[in-house]
Order: sequence, then C-alpha cells, then structure tokens
Amino acid sequence: MRKSLIIILGPTGVGKTNLCLKICEHFKTPVISADSRQIYKEIPIGTAAPTAEEMSRITHYLVGTHELTDYYSAALFEAQVTEILEKLFTQTDTATMCGGSMMYIDAITKGIDDIPTIRPDIRRAIHEQYIKEGLGPILQELASADPTHYNIIDRKNYKRVLHAVEVCRQTGQPYSSFRTNKAKDRPYRIIKVGLIRDREELNDRINKRVEEMLAAGFLEEARRVYPLRNYNSLNTVGYKELFAYFDGQYDYDFAVEKIKRNTRVYARRQMTWFKRDTSITWFHPDDEQAVIRYIEQSLKN
Repeated sequence: MRKSLIIILGPTGVGKTNLCLKICEHFKTPVISADSRQIYKEIPIGTAAPTAEEMSRITHYLVGTHELTDYYSAALFEAQVTEILEKLFTQTDTATMCGGSMMYIDAITKGIDDIPTIRPDIRRAIHEQYIKEGLGPILQELASADPTHYNIIDRKNYKRVLHAVEVCRQTGQPYSSFRTNKAKDRPYRIIKVGLIRDREELNDRINKRVEEMLAAGFLEEARRVYPLRNYNSLNTVGYKELFAYFDGQYDYDFAVEKIKRNTRVYARRQMTWFKRDTSITWFHPDDEQAVIRYIEQSLKN
C-alpha cells in the first residue's frame, strides 16, 4: 500500500485536536504536531496543548519535547518530521499530522530552502543588538548586504529581518542566494483536510477558549515563564499581552480582550494563508463521518 500522510489543518480554535483524535483512532495512526509552540514543555495551557488524557489515546510526536530556551525553526521541524516519518513508515502505511502553523505545514508539504543553521554566537549577538539598538541598524545592514531581499521582506517582522541578517553575517553571502522556492518531492502521498467554521462561530469559540485557559491557570503559567519573555519562543499571542499586564502597560481586563482580539486576527491570517492552497479539501469539524469517507477514498486512489 502507498505510504500516506494525512494532514488535519485549520485556524486556531476551530476544533482540530478533537477531530484529529477520532481520525487517528479510526485509522490507527500516530499524530505529529504541527504547532510551533506546543513543542515547548513549559507552556501547555497557553498553547492549548493536548492533555495527558488525549495523549494517552494515541501516540503523539513533537508535543512538549523542547524547552523555551531551545532554538527551533521550520527547518528543524522539517528535519525532525522527515526522520519521524522514515521510522513510522517502516511500521505503518499511514501517519497523521495536525496543526495550524503555516510555515511548519509548508515545510513538510513543499519543503523549505536549505538555509544554513546559524551559530549560537551569531544569533546571540544579533539578538542583543536588536534589544539595545532596535531594528533600524539591522535593517540598514540587510539593505547593504542583500538589497534584493531587503526590497521584498516584511520590514516590520523583526524575526525575519534578524534571521536574514544572521545568514548574511555567517555566510558572507546574500540571504536571497539561498532562496530557490523549489518544491521538494516527498516519497509519500499527502492528503490535506482543512477544518473551517463561519467567522462568528469561530470567534465565539476563540473567546471562550481564552476564558477556559485563564480558568485553567494561564495567568500563573505566564508568570512562571516571564523571566524568559525575551526569547522568541514566547513572542506569541497570549503571553505577550500578559507580559504587558505584568509590566503595568495593560490592566487585566484590557489584556484579556487583547488576547481574544489578537487570537481572532491570527485565525484570519491562518485562513488567508491556507486558502491559497487549492489542494486542501474543507470540512466543518462536526462532519466527522464525511472526513473519514474522504480520507478512505483518498487512500484507495
């Protein structure tokens, strides 16, 4: 039988975890998380990571496997998932991946360019420069080192700017010289299942989930990791707003409303990204049987 990877994707709060568990149980497959924050063991509440009960139902990969101080990227995700799938496909014909991190899903379905792994000393030096001097001088360096990429990069996205300059400094070559945008061939079939709800329904679920996370100890979790707030792993919705509350920039109610709003904005960004991909077949998360029938038919083809 042909090897197949089922990908369950969609915006945050749509209901991926619940349906994915049922899909994995039906097809008897493990699941690989495609969530760029659920890999960190210290922040399960704010990332809505699978619970111990959920993880006991099926085998999970890349959930709570790293520390907040670890460097991680889509390139490392691609390498790790490739290794995991190579092993899994010696034991089974089908595996599942579930998540909403767009770059991580693209890393597996399309591959990413072979960008050099950055040395810790270079990463640390650029990050310290950013903290002390801001983004301006680093943008000027990028404009000089790689005007091609400077002209197309989102200059407000400091993470991308810093990474491009890291590559330029380490290699002495323009970051754009490493960007080929050539899709990689995968030795397995990819079946993409997208989950979608109407906007009002999704927004209501997001608002309720934020309240549930706070009731479950999200505030206390954020306090525990506050000393690590400058790490990129915590540059994410929820923690940023609570850190601003701790710093006295927001009052509590305003911080909570900002979390809800920014999560809704992120969900819209996810849908904009995913809807460019015509290979995704979309379902309402409650249509469990329709999803199963679609996957069964796809596996037969």
